[in-house]
Amino acid sequence: QVQLVESGGGLVQAGASLRLSCSASGLPFNTRAMGWFRQAPGKEREFVTGTNWNGGSTNYADSVRGRFTISRDNAKNSVYLQMNSLKPEDTAVYYCAARPWIVSTDTSLYDYWGQGTQVTVSS
Repeated sequence: QVQLVESGGGLVQAGASLRLSCSASGLPFNTRAMGWFRQAPGKEREFVTGTNWNGGSTNYADSVRGRFTISRDNAKNSVYLQMNSLKPEDTAVYYCAARPWIVSTDTSLYDYWGQGTQVTVSS
């Protein structure tokens, strides 16, 4: 059974940093592109960042570019999201997701999803 498990969320002050982790099992991790998405209450799920199967290509939403960094460690079957200079607007449930090979910003193209981890940024 494929399983993606996020961790590392929490409550922080604006300007703080947080690092999220996503651990994958039950799939060939080194053939999968990985993405991070987020969903705030009452809002649609949105693309945050993603990386191709080997980490050789990345994409970032304009709202997080320069503040967030995605990375992966295929030997550990894990993908990470380093979030710096956090803003209240970043408050959301953050999800990791997997699809074959190439990163996409399209939510519907991802096959597997984690349960999400809450990030709350106070002013």
